[in-house]
Amino acid sequence: QVQLVESGGGLVQPGGSLRLSCAASGSIFSLHTMGWYRQAPGKQRDLVAQISTGGATNYADSVKGRFTISRDNAKNTVYLQMSSLKPEDTAVYYCNSRRGLRQYWGQGTQVTVSS
Repeated sequence: QVQLVESGGGLVQPGGSLRLSCAASGSIFSLHTMGWYRQAPGKQRDLVAQISTGGATNYADSVKGRFTISRDNAKNTVYLQMSSLKPEDTAVYYCNSRRGLRQYWGQGTQVTVSS
């Protein structure tokens, strides 16, 4: 079993930045592919960014060049650095951990981009 705890969400003005963190426990973190998803009201949950065990990354087209995912295996933590935020980035952001057929979710953290 893996426990994931997100932090770092909040209210930010358009053009601003936030860094989300996700602390993992309960398994060997370095063996898990980690990702960030988001879900806006009335919409499905979509992948934002993902980082493999080897450090390879992929991003949704809508965030390329603005968001950066990284991981610190020594701290069992994955980060999402978000810059040039737009109102359409407003959503609940969820941390995801995956190894083989098993995946786990955090409780989510709200990000609101508004003036």
